[in-house]
Amino acid sequence: MNDEARGRALAYVAGHHVMTLATNGPQGVWAAAVFYAHDGFRFVFLSAGHTRHARNIAAAPEVAATIQSDYDDWTAIKGIQLEGTVEQLDGARRSAALALYSARFNFLAQPVAAIESALARVNWYELRPRRLYFVDNAQGFGHRDEIGL
Repeated sequence: MNDEARGRALAYVAGHHVMTLATNGPQGVWAAAVFYAHDGFRFVFLSAGHTRHARNIAAAPEVAATIQSDYDDWTAIKGIQLEGTVEQLDGARRSAALALYSARFNFLAQPVAAIESALARVNWYELRPRRLYFVDNAQGFGHRDEIGL
């Protein structure tokens, strides 16, 4: 494992807030952008249970995801590609996810009734990657490092 690539990948994850989650279920494949919080390469996110991606996760928890910026020069492209499993959280793990998420997104610390009500109704999820790659075209077209988990 390349420790330098791992460090760059972790810094990239910390510097971004949205991942695109690809799921598959009874209605076929689907992609959705979700805000995430992370502990290393363990990601937590929330979603309403009625959404297509949440229904897909319930049917088939194997997913793929990317984290990237919008680039206009292919030589500048960097990002994360991963595959893994999503699990819906409850009890203490749900509370821990909320705490991690709240620490990342300061606006959640504000006691706003609408936000508190919404957070009480959503599902909380954890994505644990099985494989994760850091793409960095600055090192050559299509360059990617597999990051050991």
